[in-house]
Amino acid sequence: MRYFDTHAHIGLIYDDPIEQLLVCQQAKHYGVHKIISICNNLMDFFQVYENLKTADHVYHAAGVSPSEVASPGRDWAAKLEEALKLPRVIALGEIGLDYYHRYGNKDSQIELFLNQLDLAEKHNLPVIIHNREAGKDVLDVLRDRLPPAGGVLHCYSEDAGYAMKALDLNLYFSFAGNLTYRNAKNLHETVRVLPLDRILVESEAPFMVPARYRGKRNKPEYLPATVEDLAMLLDMPTEEVAEAVYQNACRLFQLSD
Repeated sequence: MRYFDTHAHIGLIYDDPIEQLLVCQQAKHYGVHKIISICNNLMDFFQVYENLKTADHVYHAAGVSPSEVASPGRDWAAKLEEALKLPRVIALGEIGLDYYHRYGNKDSQIELFLNQLDLAEKHNLPVIIHNREAGKDVLDVLRDRLPPAGGVLHCYSEDAGYAMKALDLNLYFSFAGNLTYRNAKNLHETVRVLPLDRILVESEAPFMVPARYRGKRNKPEYLPATVEDLAMLLDMPTEEVAEAVYQNACRLFQLSD
């Protein structure tokens, strides 16, 4: 089986460049053939990008997350455009809204979000969307400005009703290790009502470790555990589900399999 980890914060798993490279190489031994490295700010992006230059199975997203809204950096838009032109940069993200942590204020978060959605359209790239307790505003913004290349609601945490509304847009739904938690009833219900061709999986490493690895720092190599639980929830063979979500990710991120 082969797996596509659509969201891993490699730079947060390890600080050391060699360890960052090794954790990505180790994932290949567990069938994780493709990984998208995510950073919250551009300074971290350029550093991790340089560290992982020789890992040709690792792709990258560049963007400014809502956590950085108060200080996105001088000339951040120009630097982001520079990043989006680099080899193996295949998405803009993660971007979105986070009202749980109350970064800046809502207006400043929405402005940062809109500016980056426009850049994604300019560069014909899909977007990786962060949503924490901002579901209505995220959906309202995306209805108006989602770029043609579409996007993914990463680490999906809303309910099935919200997913049904979002299905009207060119969006995928990515599930992390919290799908494997017994009390995640809203996620279990959601994956059962979604069409399989709109589902992705992610490690969200080093966070959201699958239940069987609880207590450990999450890594991309643990992704198969999430896929196994997804298959059980769908009452389908693991091999079939693994290949379907792999192909879904290749389609969204415009990659050959």
